[in-house]
Amino acid sequence: MSTEPEVNLQLAQEHGLNEEEYAKICDVLGRTPSFTELGIYSVMWSEHCSYKNSIAVLKTLPREGASLLTQAGEENAGLVDIGDNLAVAFKIESHNHPSAVEPYQGAATGVGGIHRDIFTMGARPVASLDSLRFGSPRDPRVRYLVDGVVRGIGDYGNSFGVPTVAGEIYFEECYTGNPLVNAMSVGLVEHHKTVSATAHGKGNPVLIVGSSTGRDGIHGATFASEELSEASEDKRPSVQVGDPFAEKLLLEATLEAIATGAVSGLQDMGAAGLTSSTSEMSARGIEKNGSGGIEIDLDLTPAREKGMTAYELMLSESQERMLIVSEKGREQEIIDVYKKWDVNAVVIGQVTDDNMLRVRQHGEVVAEIPAMSLVLGGGAPVYIREAVEKKPDTPAADLAPDSSLDFKALSLQLLSRPNIASKAWVYQQYDSMVQTNTVTPAGQTDAAVIRIKGTRKGLAMKTDCNSRYVYLNPKSGGAIAVAECARNIACTGARPLAVTNCLNFGNPYKPEVYFQFKTSVEGMGDACRMFDTPVTGGNVSFYNETSLGGGRTAIYPTPTIGMIGLLDDIDNLVESTFCKAGDAIVLFGDPELTLDGSEYLVMQYATPGADSPAVDLKHEKNLQELLVTLAAKKLVNSAHDVSDGGLAVTLAEKSIMNRDRMLGFEVDLECANSDRAALQKLLFSEAQGRVVISVDPGRAGAVIEEADHLNVPVRVIGKVTPAEASIAVNGRPVAEFSIDELLHAYNHALESALHLEEL
Repeated sequence: MSTEPEVNLQLAQEHGLNEEEYAKICDVLGRTPSFTELGIYSVMWSEHCSYKNSIAVLKTLPREGASLLTQAGEENAGLVDIGDNLAVAFKIESHNHPSAVEPYQGAATGVGGIHRDIFTMGARPVASLDSLRFGSPRDPRVRYLVDGVVRGIGDYGNSFGVPTVAGEIYFEECYTGNPLVNAMSVGLVEHHKTVSATAHGKGNPVLIVGSSTGRDGIHGATFASEELSEASEDKRPSVQVGDPFAEKLLLEATLEAIATGAVSGLQDMGAAGLTSSTSEMSARGIEKNGSGGIEIDLDLTPAREKGMTAYELMLSESQERMLIVSEKGREQEIIDVYKKWDVNAVVIGQVTDDNMLRVRQHGEVVAEIPAMSLVLGGGAPVYIREAVEKKPDTPAADLAPDSSLDFKALSLQLLSRPNIASKAWVYQQYDSMVQTNTVTPAGQTDAAVIRIKGTRKGLAMKTDCNSRYVYLNPKSGGAIAVAECARNIACTGARPLAVTNCLNFGNPYKPEVYFQFKTSVEGMGDACRMFDTPVTGGNVSFYNETSLGGGRTAIYPTPTIGMIGLLDDIDNLVESTFCKAGDAIVLFGDPELTLDGSEYLVMQYATPGADSPAVDLKHEKNLQELLVTLAAKKLVNSAHDVSDGGLAVTLAEKSIMNRDRMLGFEVDLECANSDRAALQKLLFSEAQGRVVISVDPGRAGAVIEEADHLNVPVRVIGKVTPAEASIAVNGRPVAEFSIDELLHAYNHALESALHLEEL
């Protein structure tokens, strides 16, 4: 006898649906939904799965390009052609809310989930990246979150056997109660070995493969679609539990199963688990073929616990599971492959042609839903919210006169800021060299680069976003996030190819938050169109607000960019750090200098300023072209962009970030400005579109000629020295450093700020 609760409007609202949405469900079904059907709609129409408040804006992004093999949203991940019959599958996603309440498992399962999105495409994951945001390291809970997240990422990735090659980590007060954990995976696949996440072919068997289904993660998608509060701690069951060793077996079995030719369609069970995989695969089949659908029997599903209801089995987000559609008559081939790897593979249903998602349990139909009504582009609701600009109420800085400041002390202090200082404590916990494709250790190139075995090519990759800029100016900040990622890729000598994004914002029902979202996407789109780097897909994470600690605060808007680029010849790779004494130091770019948005302004004057730095997208495009050209002609020995901390920090990083080859510098900068804060701007401005390179002195003329040809401002500012470092302005020394002083400021500052001895 059924003990399911009565379905009504109140219960629907408890599931996160509003009155209009509940009425629409009843209208679609022509009746009141069953409890299981209500659960299915609630997760599929949640923000996390349906993108109901974001899809209209996302469709304005450029999503087509000559090298794209799939369009955004078509498959589990983006797919980009890189020649030699090879393609790159890549994607970035968030696991913010789970990491806020259970940092270790939240981060670990975020890594596991994004890797599954890659190998369900038929691609083998070859690299992992991350983008992390936390509150003040002075906060004991923040230190607990940092420790758990970093260990979760490291333990899962290291055990799974995929190198974590790059990432970023920032600290701002606004992330104290709501950290951001964005994970990116990159994989390689031959064109003819790709698999679509589509269910088609009436009668084709449907299999569930991987781990058994338990009660962990139920309503995880709904949990990710609401604001954090004190009650969130009670939702730890919504955080999944990962097993990297099980996922490693699942990976190898899946790639071998694909190689048999018996796999017709394949999708990861991520958010919403069995519900999302069955409904989305059904919908794709209907869209592509005119008819489709899936019918499954939950009695056949391997369950971890006895007595699991249809509601629980459909909504569970137990990890390391996938759904496969087999060619009819070949399902045993697939089962045998998974059995060889000691992985479950069980037929639980079949593809139909009645356009329905039908679920049976105990001989009864417990859910019967038009598949298209569940998904984006079908019946899922789409909203365009009110957008109202609300400029940040940030005080202007009363800049002290340059004459009153010690620029050596300020430079060292800035170099030791947690947002700038060495992140070695973090990345040393990650295996970056497994698979033996990683070309250089972390920090020695502006973007990570891996070799593509069997070719001369290298693949560059990077995550980036300065959320402070986006907070101050959403459109400019969104464009800068793309521009800086592309600039970092180009500094290695690689040409930027395509973008994935993870858009982290507060509550979209708040007009000022929706304005931040909409406007930053405009900026991203402008930059992507200028750079010819189409968006292949990604993730939107709303409701990153918290009432933990009293009050309700939203994070800085954080549209994290993940980008890949192609290096035609790995021998042309350019490192970040100085290579040999005597090289000329050359600065590209000559923007108007401002301290707005800079780390220096926050450090010295406790304000981020009034605006973000300006960005000139045409100049950025020319700068990228210049860097790629110089690398191909082997005219440049090192390249590092000017970003966090400004020019002084860039020079210091070029001096010390390669511990095996530390060199000094002598630079003499020009300053004709009568502004009393001119030196502060000259040394610490984060004005965009600048790169510092080093070059053989005899080749400096050729570099200047190439820069002039592309209309990139260029000037020689100094030379690389064997040891000491110094900065002069108009011939007058303003700061002199020993290598040891730079190292002391840069190293261990983060560990000290986090009080690691207390963890």
